[in-house]
Amino acid sequence: MSFCILFGGKSYEHEISIVSAIALKKLLPQVKHFVFLDALHNFYLIPIQNMQSKFFSSKEYIKAQKIYPKKDGFYLRTFFGEKPLNLPILINLIHGGDGEDGSVASLLDFYGIPYIGPRNPACVLSFDKELTKLLAKGRGVLSLEYRVLYRDMPIPKNLTFPLIIKPARLGSSIGISIVESQEKLQYALESAFEFDEKILIEPFIEGIKEYNLAGFKSKEGMRFSFVEEPEKKKFLDFEKKYLDFSRTSNAKEAEISEDLKLALRENFSKLYENLFEGALIRCDFFVKDNQCYLNEINPIPGSLANYLFKDFQESLSQLSKALPKPDEIKVTYEFLHQIQFAKGK
Repeated sequence: MSFCILFGGKSYEHEISIVSAIALKKLLPQVKHFVFLDALHNFYLIPIQNMQSKFFSSKEYIKAQKIYPKKDGFYLRTFFGEKPLNLPILINLIHGGDGEDGSVASLLDFYGIPYIGPRNPACVLSFDKELTKLLAKGRGVLSLEYRVLYRDMPIPKNLTFPLIIKPARLGSSIGISIVESQEKLQYALESAFEFDEKILIEPFIEGIKEYNLAGFKSKEGMRFSFVEEPEKKKFLDFEKKYLDFSRTSNAKEAEISEDLKLALRENFSKLYENLFEGALIRCDFFVKDNQCYLNEINPIPGSLANYLFKDFQESLSQLSKALPKPDEIKVTYEFLHQIQFAKGK
C-alpha cells in the first residue's frame, strides 16, 4: 500500500513538519507523493527528489505544481481544464496549527479525502492543553493540577515554585519555561505569550519519571508501541526533541514492570477509543507514587513516532485498513415535499 504525505501548514511548527516529512521519506518507500501546504494555504505537489530542507528554506517550492482539494481528492489545472491526481491515502503530518487544530481534518472530511490522522473533535480536544486535561478527567485519567492564565489577566500572587509555564495551544516544547522564583516569572510569562494568548501553569516536579507510548486502533483492536523513557535534562525541551536526531534512531524500550506497562496502556486506551480512530498518536505520561498522570497528547507526533515501533511500516498498513468511514446521508427532500403538500391544502 502506498501513501501520500501532507505537511507544512501555517504554524509555529511549520519547519518541524518539513523535518518530519523528510525523515519519513527515508523510512517509508511506500510514500509516493508529497503535498506541501505553505503558510499562505497554497498546496504544492513536491517531487520526491526535491524533499530536502534547502528546497523549502530557499522557497524553491513555489516553482512546483500547484494543486487544490476537491471532492474525493486533489486536482491540478491543465490547458484542457482540470485533472484528478488519484493520490493514495494521505498521512496528515502537519504539526501544530492547521494540522492539529482541526482545520485540515475538517477540509479533508469535507471533500471526502481518505487520510490517516486525528479527526476534528480529537484535534479540538488535544490541541488545547486545558481541554486535554478536561478530556482526561472525564475519562478517568489523572493529570497534574494546573491554572490557566490569559494575556489580559493579572498574575496570580499565590503561586508555589518551582513551576512550569506552557503555551496552551502549541507543541514541540516551544515557549516552555521552568520558573524557580518570583523574580523569573515575568520573563517566562512574556516568552510564553509570544506564542499564545493563553498559557498553562503547572507544578514542576524534579526528577519525575516520564514515559512515552504511541498507538492506534486496527481492525483487530488497539496496537501499541514499546514504552520509551526519554532522556531529558529538567524537561524534554525543543533541542532534545528535534535537534538530537540520535534519539529517534536509538530510542530504547523502558525497563519497567508489566504492571506499569499495563497501566500506561489502559490510560492510553481510555483517551484514544471513540475519539482518535484513524490516527496514530503518542501520549506522554508522568509516573508519581505509582500513579500515572497524563502530561500531553500528541495527535500528530514528530515523524509519527516511528522510532517507537518495531515494524513501523506494518503499523501504518494496519491503520490504513481501519480508517473511519463517514456516515452516508441521503437527502430526499421528503420534509420539504410534506410542507409543500400541506400548503397546497
